[in-house]
Formats: sequence, C-alpha cells, structure tokens
Amino acid sequence: MSDQHGTAEGSFISYAEAVLDVMAADPGRAAITDAEGRVTLASEFRDQVHRLAGELAERGVGRGATVTLLTGNTAEAVVARYAANLAGARIVGLYEGMSAPTMAAIMESVDCSLLLVDAQRYATAGELRQLGGVPPMLSLGPSGFAEDVLAAAARRPARPMRGAVGPDDDWCIRHTGGTTGIPKGIRATHGSYRQTTAHGLAGFGDPPRYLACTSLAHLAGILTDMTLHRGGSVVLQHGFEPGDVLAAIERERITHTWLLPPLLYQLLDHPDLERTDLSSLRRITYGGTAASPARLRQANKALGPVLYGMYGQAESQYITEAGPGDQERTGRGGHLTVGRALPGVEIAVRDAHGTTLPPGEPGEVQVRSPHVMPGYWKQPELTAEVLRDGWVHTGDVGYLDEDGYLYIVDRIKEMIVVVGGHVYPAELEELLLSHPAVAQCTVFGRKDEESVEHVHAVVVPVAGQHPSLEEIRDFVTARKGRLYAPEALHLVPAIPLTAAGKPDRKELRSRLSG
Repeated sequence: MSDQHGTAEGSFISYAEAVLDVMAADPGRAAITDAEGRVTLASEFRDQVHRLAGELAERGVGRGATVTLLTGNTAEAVVARYAANLAGARIVGLYEGMSAPTMAAIMESVDCSLLLVDAQRYATAGELRQLGGVPPMLSLGPSGFAEDVLAAAARRPARPMRGAVGPDDDWCIRHTGGTTGIPKGIRATHGSYRQTTAHGLAGFGDPPRYLACTSLAHLAGILTDMTLHRGGSVVLQHGFEPGDVLAAIERERITHTWLLPPLLYQLLDHPDLERTDLSSLRRITYGGTAASPARLRQANKALGPVLYGMYGQAESQYITEAGPGDQERTGRGGHLTVGRALPGVEIAVRDAHGTTLPPGEPGEVQVRSPHVMPGYWKQPELTAEVLRDGWVHTGDVGYLDEDGYLYIVDRIKEMIVVVGGHVYPAELEELLLSHPAVAQCTVFGRKDEESVEHVHAVVVPVAGQHPSLEEIRDFVTARKGRLYAPEALHLVPAIPLTAAGKPDRKELRSRLSG
C-alpha cells in the first residue's frame, strides 16, 4: 500500500498527488462549481495546481516552509492549498472571526514565509497590512495591493510535479478557534491525512456531489478532499443561508453536506423545505455541538434516513459515527449516543488514575488511531499533557455501553462546580432542548464575588414563546434535580458562535449580566 502511506519518502504519495491522479483519469468531469456558478473541470484544476506549485517553488516555497491562507470558499482557495502542499509547504488557515492581531500572532508563531489571499478576504488583508511585520503577501486574483500570483502562474507550463514530502511531514497546522490570544496549533501529518482522505463515508454518493456551505478552513475542507478523491464534484457557497442551501441541493443534485446542528435546524424551519426536491440527498453529516433528540426526530421525518452524526476533535480527527439507525439510541439520563468507533479507532474510558472503566461508568474519553496528531506546534509541555503513550486525552467526559456505543456527558474543563456537586453544561443543554419553548440553547457558569459558580442558561425561544426562569427551573428540577436548575435565564434572538461555529460562551459571559 505504498500509494497510501509508503514509509519510504520516495514512494509516498500525498493526498494532493492522489487527488490529482484521480482527476487525470477523468479530466472532463466538473471538479468544482463556485458560488457564482463557474465550473472548473478536473483537467483545469490539475493544470492550475501544477502551475501554481511550480510558481511557488520558484519563489522559494519548499519542504518545511509555512504558507498561510487567508481565503474563503473559493476555487482559488482549494487550488492554492493543493499547490502549497504539493510544493512541500505546510499550510495554515486563518479563520473568519479571528482578529487581525491574532492572525498576525499566529503567522509569527508558525514561522510563516508567505500569505496567500483571495477576493473574499481582501478587506481583512487590508487590516493586516496596517499592523506591520506581516509576511510577504500575494493575491489569488487581481487585488490592487499585492501581486496576482495566479496571473504569474498562468504564464508557466502545466508541468506535472511530484510532491516533496514524506508521511511524517506536516500538511497543516490547525488552530483551535479562539478570538483572543494565540490558539493552540494542532499538527497534522501527510501520512495520516492521506489515510483520512482515502476513507469512504456511508451514503457519500456514487459519485459524490458535496455542498460546501460552511468554511473550507474547517471540516468542509476535509470533506472536499474526500469527495475529489472519490471522483466526485464539489459545489461551493460563500456561507450558510438555508434557502440557498435548499436551492443548491435541488439544482446541483447534491448527495452530501455537513452542518452544525443549529444550521440543520434552520433548514428544517425554512418555508422552502417542503417544496424542495431533496431526492438526490444521501447524507447530511452533523456534529460539533450537542443535538436535540426532538429536532433529530423531526429531521428524520422530513429528510429520511440521511443523518450521520460525527464525533471527533482536531487532535484526533474522526472518532465515532452514529448512522440513521442510531438516532433514537439513548443512554442513562436520555443521552443521545455519538455512535461507535470508526474503523481503526480505539476508545477507552478511564478515571483520573488511568484505570479503564467498565461499561456505563463515566470517565475521560481517550482515543488512539492512525489519525491522532503528532503534537501541538512548539508546545511540548501541552503535547505531553494531552498525548500520552499514543492516546489522546480528549478532555471529554463520557461512557461506553455494552455494545460499544459512546455517550458524551461534557467537557472536563467546562464542568460547572456548584454547591452540592457538578453540573455538565452539555447534559443540561440536551435536557433544555427537549422543552417545547426552547429552539436553541447554551449553558455556562459564572462566578460571583465569593468565587461561587452559578448556572446560567441562554435560550433562543421557539417563535411566539417566552419561557420564564421559574418555568425552566421547574422543568429541569422535575427531570434532573434542583442541582441542575439554572439560576439565571437569558432569552436572546441568536447565540453567538466562535470562529469554529460553536456557541461562544466567553462572549456570552462578557455580554450578559445578572
């Protein structure tokens, strides 16, 4: 299997090379359709990548270099990533929602030698240019403030090029969200990523047609690579808008897309849902935050057996999957299962002393697989804390049942220590989502002047509803006990999200008082 993960560098074929080889076998197929409807054929994509990789190599980009991408959901962004990796560089994506100073600090921390910017992020590039000390910048198209590297590359011959990396080289460094300070940089190697992109997903489509309506800098980028490797096509949207997503699924005959649960709920609530032809859809992958059992039942009824829940972390990639037959499977206290371990993944639930716990007993979820990170970028102490003997200590509290299904209770560090015990926010959120007046919610703890923590619930009500604190407290107390009953209730029109698309508890703590 040297084509997947050959140990000799000369025989190793990276994900970029493997995808380009697949495209060479079917040059006339549509590889990417962008948000404006422009189609890039497989042959065109391959040529663009080879030209740009050659151009970058001539400018000094090679093995061990770091190229940062300030890009949106564009065909140019995908071409640039493949070209930089093909030339031997590791790539770093700058996420929407990060401040310009944080972006600059990240680039300095990863020894960035080149910043590539597409038309979707020119305004942010302008903010960066005012800071000073930013690496050399090239634009992916005419910009007026930087050289258009695609125009320069277009003058080159499309000469096929073999990658300059081995399986242990970093293909990227992913940063774990955060809007202040420098987020943790998680290394991912070419060898493990080659295996990830070769992995097939049930219901992907044959061939798959994937709709990327969330950021390519996150999971949508991985699913894009998996789609292209399977001989499929990718349709890009600049962001998530439920009406546009429904229209694209019908128009483009989409087989698969990825959504965070709150985005899935927006699809379910959109008036166009019932009159949209979704017959091409084979799979909606969801995950990233707790899902509402009631909403999943609604989705199953409206969409059919196409829901696949994924649980994972950047440190360990995919861990478990819950297929359509698992949506109703609940554990103690009504927890929804996140599914069973994917092939090649080992899961252990252990206590603080490292003892493996029996089925049904909660502890820290620990994971070992070929997809586990080699470590954090330049943070050996943190790496040693999280990665021990090949096992990633996820920081999640969960338990396995007798059949190997995993249930997540909460994050260890997000546990709220209240008088009388511990409250796990995810557990309370799951309960609140079953209340008929609650459309979305998140829970956080806030310390008072005496450092005693109190439970706060933030709720987006169902249209026309206005639940009271007393009503919510009675509901929780009856089902979970007084310990879990929130002491404050905040009704909001929307819950702010982090750059990774998850509820921003830090923002809510600073915004809400009382």
